[in-house]
Amino acid sequence: MGATDLAAALRRRDLSSRELMAAHLDRTDRLNPRFNAIVSRVPADHLMKAAAACDADAAAGRFRGPLHGFPHAVKDTAPTRGIRTTQGSPILRDNIPTADSLVVSRMRGAGAIFVGKSNVPEFALGSHSFNPVFGVTRNAWNPAVAAGGSTGGGAVALALRMVPLADGSDFGGSLRNPAGWNNIFGFRPSFGRVPSAPSSDVFGQTFATSGPLGRHVRDVALLLSVQAGPDPRAPFSLPDDPARFAGSLERAWKGGRIGWLGDLQGALPTEPGVMETCTHALSAFRDIGMVVEEAKLPLSAEEMWRTAVTLRFWSVGADLIGYYDDPAKRALLKPEAIYEIEGYRALTGRQVAEASEGRSRIYQAFRTLFERYDFVVLPSAQVFPFAVEERWPREIAGRAMDSYHRWMEVTLPVTMAGLPALAVPAGFGGAKNLPIGLQIVGPNHADLAVLQVGHAYEQAFPWIARSLPEPLRT
Repeated sequence: MGATDLAAALRRRDLSSRELMAAHLDRTDRLNPRFNAIVSRVPADHLMKAAAACDADAAAGRFRGPLHGFPHAVKDTAPTRGIRTTQGSPILRDNIPTADSLVVSRMRGAGAIFVGKSNVPEFALGSHSFNPVFGVTRNAWNPAVAAGGSTGGGAVALALRMVPLADGSDFGGSLRNPAGWNNIFGFRPSFGRVPSAPSSDVFGQTFATSGPLGRHVRDVALLLSVQAGPDPRAPFSLPDDPARFAGSLERAWKGGRIGWLGDLQGALPTEPGVMETCTHALSAFRDIGMVVEEAKLPLSAEEMWRTAVTLRFWSVGADLIGYYDDPAKRALLKPEAIYEIEGYRALTGRQVAEASEGRSRIYQAFRTLFERYDFVVLPSAQVFPFAVEERWPREIAGRAMDSYHRWMEVTLPVTMAGLPALAVPAGFGGAKNLPIGLQIVGPNHADLAVLQVGHAYEQAFPWIARSLPEPLRT
């Protein structure tokens, strides 16, 4: 059952929270040792007591919210009261927050029962979820390959039905690539849709955002209805009522227009099979009456990459430099973190100002496209899942990758523009027949429309719901 159906069954009392918790804990006990998606687990007896309390409330007609009684593993980058939150770093190995972040408090208030954390790469750097604290998370479809990241643990736990929903966050594709690689849905909202708090820099951090993952688009929308909404601590938070995301997603799309950006006219190297699989998936849009055309961003890929790298140095380096300045902690940082910090230290004010202007050009380039198209579409990654032993792909189609995240370049223009993007399954391909996804990108603040067209895409491709990872078929 999907999350929306589970919530309805709990409200009708056709299903108890204890039954729901027991089923998910049983699945986790069976599969998590192999896939390593959920870490810092809460003892089962505590969880069953919490589920019993939810059942007592339900019997009295008191429902805590849309996630009443749902077992949930919070992404290990999000501070969670009373549960170890490490960000995958040995520096924070024993960190137990005394308060929730805003998005975590909203999920807790909506009735979720936290079973532990979902695994991440160290400090969420890179789209491969491994770290020295908990080890590597393995792909739900093939444990020999990467799960993606940084929301890799959440995506795998969701795909393997260890949890009914998953939360995550996204800077360089962290909600999009793990979704594409695990045949589920992941949504990066418009900037400000899901506010971040507390924050020491409420005006400067405008790149990363929290968001939902689900096995169905309507499940994604359900969790978004909990996560979204304004907060006075976040000056850019959007004032719209988030309850609208929990309503119907039905909408006719006949005559709508899709702009296919693909590999940006060959500027982005892609593994053989990625473009073929994604191009074939475009047929779902045609099946719902939409017109699909090749489109072109009026900016070079190289200019967009330079903008993104500079602003990532500025954002990530500022967050981590305190660890770097302490020699003992610096020794515990992975090379990718040091790369970001040293890039930050080398920046000049002029470079940051020029990159900010470059970011504005990226936004305007997308805005121009949306004068012709309702949505634009790209792959969710440039490669299929790679071997878990690799830190990151060193080359794609014969082209060397000059950083640990260059192979995810396809996600960064969307991040820079602050636009809503839904990752949807595109199919299976490549030499090992592994999953890949599409990003459906909409205009600024058109989050609901993106979810509606994603829902229509899902209905046109019933194979998505029928496809099960091998451990669920045995």
